[in-house]
Amino acid sequence: MDTTADVAIVGAGPAGLYAAYCAGFRGLTSAVVDALPEPGGQITALYPERRIHDIAGHVAVRGRELVENLLAQVAPFDPRFLLGRTAATLTTGGDSGWIVGLEGGGRVHAGAVVIAAGLGRAVPRTLPVLRPYERRGVAYHVPRLEEHRDRDVVVVGGGDSAVDWAIALSPIARSVAVVHRRSAFRAHQHSVTQMYAANIRVLTDARVSACHGAGRLEELRVQTGAGELRLPAQTVVAALGFITNLGPIGDWGLEVRNSQVVVDRTMRTNLPRVYAISDICTYEGRVPLIAVGFGDAATAANHVAAELRPGLRLAPEHSTDHDATPTR
Repeated sequence: MDTTADVAIVGAGPAGLYAAYCAGFRGLTSAVVDALPEPGGQITALYPERRIHDIAGHVAVRGRELVENLLAQVAPFDPRFLLGRTAATLTTGGDSGWIVGLEGGGRVHAGAVVIAAGLGRAVPRTLPVLRPYERRGVAYHVPRLEEHRDRDVVVVGGGDSAVDWAIALSPIARSVAVVHRRSAFRAHQHSVTQMYAANIRVLTDARVSACHGAGRLEELRVQTGAGELRLPAQTVVAALGFITNLGPIGDWGLEVRNSQVVVDRTMRTNLPRVYAISDICTYEGRVPLIAVGFGDAATAANHVAAELRPGLRLAPEHSTDHDATPTR
């Protein structure tokens, strides 16, 4: 099934969602494509419950709350979300601009494209012993804590995501254990201290040796220096990080430097009417912050509006002078 929009936005993370809002504010329709099944990008996938402290206007905001607010902000402009779909190809569409081909079928016809794909395609690291129980108890992120209420949960990993999820799940799950193959954690020390103070069983210098369960996961075997332990587990969160690369975007004919798309000060790439924003792009002096990604999104969306609507001025009108409800 094909979709037509003024702008195709590849990536539904914070910058992509804000780009859709900025485009809508300028009277443009948008289609937002993301390989993940939910909007929010890495925030939803990696730290939905973690507090973010460097967003302007927020003393602190949970990742999930930030995504929910961005979705509420863009909702009046009714973007078309194509989630769980990978943007596979980019081809010229003649006078209509560009065609973004989707993996598995379907295309997005758009006058301009904004690539907001974060660090690109992210494939979760896993362990061979866990693979047979993927989608049957083994997960790589925790989008909803409530789904694990009264379950025995084992978190595997030693980074920030592993420790944060263990802490967030401890008041909800029946039991929480953390299995880490090393003695020291990579996570922030404050979080590690919180983890040890919570009702969480911490196993270091340990590795998962086997999984068992009839149909779904029921038990985990963990090898430690003292021998093999059996842990009840209806859920295993494999917080082992992600392997990232540009994926299909790397074949689109874009100028790339160190796995990032090169843009100018307007966020334009080397391809006409194709822009890149946030962590997937690079330009001199860029700082990799969510706040900077929002600025990238506003810059790209307003330049897209001026390109697609000849005679439209680059600078938008003041938002305080207008209702958020679109007039189109």
